[in-house]
Amino acid sequence: MRRLIAIALLVALSLPLRDSAIRLPGPEAIRHYTWDVEFDYLTWVAHAVALKIGQGRLQPERFLDEESQSAHVRATMALVQRILDAENELRRLHADPAASAAERSALLAQLEQLYQQRQQAAPLAESILQAQVSAVFREQGFVVFPPLLYHSTPLPWALIVSPRDSIAQQHNLSLRTELTLEEHIRIEDQVEAGMDVSTLVVPVGGIGVYPTMVAQSSNLKWLAETIAHEWLHNYLTLRPLGFLYYHSPELTTMNETTANLAGRQIGEAVIARYYPERVPAPPQPAPPQAAPEEAPAPPAFDFRAEMHETRLQVDALLVEGRVKEAEDYMEARRLIFWEHGYIIRKLNQAYFAFYGSYADSPTGPAGADPVGAAVRELYARSPDLRSFVDQMAWLTSFEGLQRLLAD
Repeated sequence: MRRLIAIALLVALSLPLRDSAIRLPGPEAIRHYTWDVEFDYLTWVAHAVALKIGQGRLQPERFLDEESQSAHVRATMALVQRILDAENELRRLHADPAASAAERSALLAQLEQLYQQRQQAAPLAESILQAQVSAVFREQGFVVFPPLLYHSTPLPWALIVSPRDSIAQQHNLSLRTELTLEEHIRIEDQVEAGMDVSTLVVPVGGIGVYPTMVAQSSNLKWLAETIAHEWLHNYLTLRPLGFLYYHSPELTTMNETTANLAGRQIGEAVIARYYPERVPAPPQPAPPQAAPEEAPAPPAFDFRAEMHETRLQVDALLVEGRVKEAEDYMEARRLIFWEHGYIIRKLNQAYFAFYGSYADSPTGPAGADPVGAAVRELYARSPDLRSFVDQMAWLTSFEGLQRLLAD
């Protein structure tokens, strides 16, 4: 009964408040361009709730010991990787003029078998990971309410809309999963032309509806961190910080940075406890080197540092009202990133509005935004993870966070 009450409560709250994919309050003009391609959350949630209720009644993970549970998750991750490899090969065959129809048909048949195997293995793997992540949260002092429930699935795309003269999320709308790149570009161009804004369609790794949506992945560390991150949004939704997620850009950044910091710590603990073979080896000290006979090699291209510098310069130009110059500068920088192997389709105000809200690192697209730095400072000062999250959970403004740090 407690689980059913939690499901009903979170479904009611998370549909209007879901992160990374929601129509923000404000003018409805943008829906003129998106109403026919928006993602159907009600249908997805209804299906996921029915699935989780069925899993909760059976609880098949109870019949496996801890090592057998982890072994099943490992096997499922290997299966997912085989599917991803086969899908990539299929895309290559479709692009290769020398590939035959027989090759493509054979690979499609193989994929169908792999999909069936995943359909059989995935529900148990989800139940096991839910239990493992929940156990680590409890070890950190959390009461895991609402119960941690997630479902791996292809995720909708997020259409991010920012003003051109500043960097802020005006809108964040979820678009149907099956849309093509050409359709993304068409929607972006239509909204930009009709509303004089900056737009970008981006992928998301998870969405905090209930049960949460988590992208399919064979990266177990990323998966554990994302499961924890999205449940933290459920947890925060029942408290002021999450409830006010879209009240201001500062609160959005506070939410995402809190979930990133805490989710990463929980994910690392899950790997250390249940999958110790995947814990990275500690870095080895570099051996002493003799004086070089040749000039040292130039430093490697640091993506986060370069993106941080780009954001600082863009902010400075926009503050001065030099919008076109800022946009020309971003395009020039995008080409530099491209030359160093970073494929960024569009680098604009909407890009920074989305990626800059995840400010758990002092470098990167957040630039000099003081909000992320303040959240990181509270995280560093807090005696434990539960204390950090609960202090953040009851804040209602960035000014409140500043007062908390001052005290």
